[in-house]
Amino acid sequence: MSQEVGVLNSINPKQQSWLNRVLRDETTGGMLLLCAAAIALFWANSQWHASYEHFVDFRIGPESLGLDLPVHIWAADGLLAIFFFVAGVELKHEFVTGTLSTPRLAVVPIAAALGGMLASATIFLIANRGTDFSQAWGIPISTDIAFALAVLAVVGRGLPMELRSFLLTLAVVNDLAAITVIAIFYSSSFNVVALFIAAILLIIFGFLQRHGFNNPLVLIVLAFGIWYATLQSGVHATVAGVVMGLLMRVKIRNNEKISPGDKAESFLRPFSAGFCVPAFALVSAGVALSGIPLGEAIKQPLTIGVLLGLLVGQPLGITLGAFLTARFTKGALNPNLSWWDVFVVGTLASIGFTVALLINEVTFAGKDSLLASGKFAIVFTNGIAILVSSLAVFIRLRFIHRKTQV
Repeated sequence: MSQEVGVLNSINPKQQSWLNRVLRDETTGGMLLLCAAAIALFWANSQWHASYEHFVDFRIGPESLGLDLPVHIWAADGLLAIFFFVAGVELKHEFVTGTLSTPRLAVVPIAAALGGMLASATIFLIANRGTDFSQAWGIPISTDIAFALAVLAVVGRGLPMELRSFLLTLAVVNDLAAITVIAIFYSSSFNVVALFIAAILLIIFGFLQRHGFNNPLVLIVLAFGIWYATLQSGVHATVAGVVMGLLMRVKIRNNEKISPGDKAESFLRPFSAGFCVPAFALVSAGVALSGIPLGEAIKQPLTIGVLLGLLVGQPLGITLGAFLTARFTKGALNPNLSWWDVFVVGTLASIGFTVALLINEVTFAGKDSLLASGKFAIVFTNGIAILVSSLAVFIRLRFIHRKTQV
């Protein structure tokens, strides 16, 4: 009888070294993200709130290229494109050498991520049926790996590395699915010529990667061309980032010490986690609470939908998605882990901040009151999600420690 394949298998030393580096950088990024969001909230509600509004709306860039954009658009379309490029390389790494490298290993984390997204979107749509907020169903589908790993860094020391690996894999799959949702459902009218140019440049980018062309200057110019064409096409520019990340080569050839994908990822990850995401949070999370009656804001269908979608939909969908897939496939959990561990991952996945703010921006662009309501719902929900997930991790750790002492 063949041995069953574990969903959260033990991690080989090479993969664990890569995973440790990724987790360490994302954890630091999560701390900076939390600080940036707190600064944004303080700034937007202080006596200097006018300067905050001026800052996020300040235009910069060459007008001749149509790039004289507000700072908040540069953050959403530019800085987050780098964030999604790194996410794309992560996903490529998982597909080639990691948890997603074989169908039997890939099916459960993929099903878990999609289950969480489906459950959260469904709950949101039920809560917002017939309202002006229903189009924002994409807000609660996202998982913020930086925040989740920051929670683990503070209260989760001692949890199995396999659980952390599963969380990272799930979050990367979630990022890809979320960017697909943005590309399909939240993009404006298409410019076919620009989209065609972006596609041709992506083909060239992939061809150069496949054939070992690694001149950084040429690749950077080509990457900018892909990003610019995507921006002009009407497809959200972050899509360019994740597609380029997926096209990067992550296998070592000949006498290489590091693959081009890992080289680019290791170079850009500190910038992405330490600047791009916190900067986006700084210009996006500043919601003026003084003009929003707290009781009314909490009772809004939008807030209820985001709250229940993330706090109930993500843990429930992830746990059921993983359980049903493992039940009806050859996959199985690692013997050292339980379904409670998967549920804990689900509570951590209920922290959805960065991509949620991005979807809020593209959904309610130009609608200031709805945009502010969405920001409040996201900030309020994530505050509760951090507390709930921290409690879940703490309880799980106490149980593990108590079990080892018996």
